[in-house]
Amino acid sequence: MTDFKEISDCPITITLSYIGGRWKTIILYILGNRTLRFGEISARIPAISRKVLTEKLKELEADGLVSRKKFNETPPRVEYSITEFGKSLNTILMQMEKWGMEAKDRSTHSETD
Repeated sequence: MTDFKEISDCPITITLSYIGGRWKTIILYILGNRTLRFGEISARIPAISRKVLTEKLKELEADGLVSRKKFNETPPRVEYSITEFGKSLNTILMQMEKWGMEAKDRSTHSETD
């Protein structure tokens, strides 16, 4: 492994500063390459509160990973999509998905052994 002068120089630390925490990677994974409204995202993650979802979407937007488009309609409509910068995480997210499926299979097999 590479030694870093400070933990902030570590590439993993930098990556986690963007996608760390319980919800950000899940939000990015759900958005994938599609545009969704707030309610659609919320429905796909029933365990997250609306307040926390709002906070995480704002953080992802501030970091340039997600774009927010507000339509001047009544009732108001807001859509979220992944930016090009956010799409650069797709390979990481797909690897996380693959690893998670393998880990799930492994734990399922170890329970039956």
